[in-house]
Amino acid sequence: MTWSRYKSFYLIGARNTLVISFVSTLIGCVIGFAVGIVQAIPDDDSASKLKRIPLKVFKAILRGYVELFRGTPMIVQAVFIYYGMRMAFGIHMEMWTAAFIIVSINTGAYMAETVRGGILSIDRGQEEGSYALGMTYYQTMLYVILPQTFRNIIPQIGNNLIINIKDTSVLSVISITDLFFVHKSVSGSLYNYFESATIVMAIYLLMTLGASWLLRKLEKKIDGKKHYDLSTTDTLAHTSGLVRYERQSKE
Repeated sequence: MTWSRYKSFYLIGARNTLVISFVSTLIGCVIGFAVGIVQAIPDDDSASKLKRIPLKVFKAILRGYVELFRGTPMIVQAVFIYYGMRMAFGIHMEMWTAAFIIVSINTGAYMAETVRGGILSIDRGQEEGSYALGMTYYQTMLYVILPQTFRNIIPQIGNNLIINIKDTSVLSVISITDLFFVHKSVSGSLYNYFESATIVMAIYLLMTLGASWLLRKLEKKIDGKKHYDLSTTDTLAHTSGLVRYERQSKE
């Protein structure tokens, strides 16, 4: 009864939830990589104070951002950004813009620590080897460290996506028409909380399972083939030109 009558509303809510979750997770990953890379920059005591002090101040600001948004609930952040900023500073933000900002910066704070940890987990010898080949710090990060870091933190990116799919439910506090907002509206009009909650739980489960499946496919795609054909002696001989040399000798 509830599903047949309000199916379109549930589907719209699920669509909005997925859009906010996927877009905000993507933006949050970009923020997280930027913040994590800066936080992972080693302190160079040999550098001048003119270079060291601004970097330390900037890292302290970023650290404050990470701790603030990891240490406070998203629902409080939503109220603060959407309602509080309007009352305190006169900033009138459209609710969808606020939704993307809230979830993105929250995700970015968690991703920053994940990226920083991923960078520090890479063996130090790879960085030293890159320097030995004449690569700069930025080239080493771009071509050696970050690709491995990205592969290592894909499971955490998937976790953040799944968390965002569920945590967008708090955005109903700023009247975002997500899946949970539809549930509140339907159950409030029909007083059928059990049936509506069952439908919503099933939809959330399908979305999270789908997100997990996509992330696992991405992991396998990045890993490449599990088995490789070993080059035979004849193949190596052709490659090195030995076969051609033997033919010329016989002639």
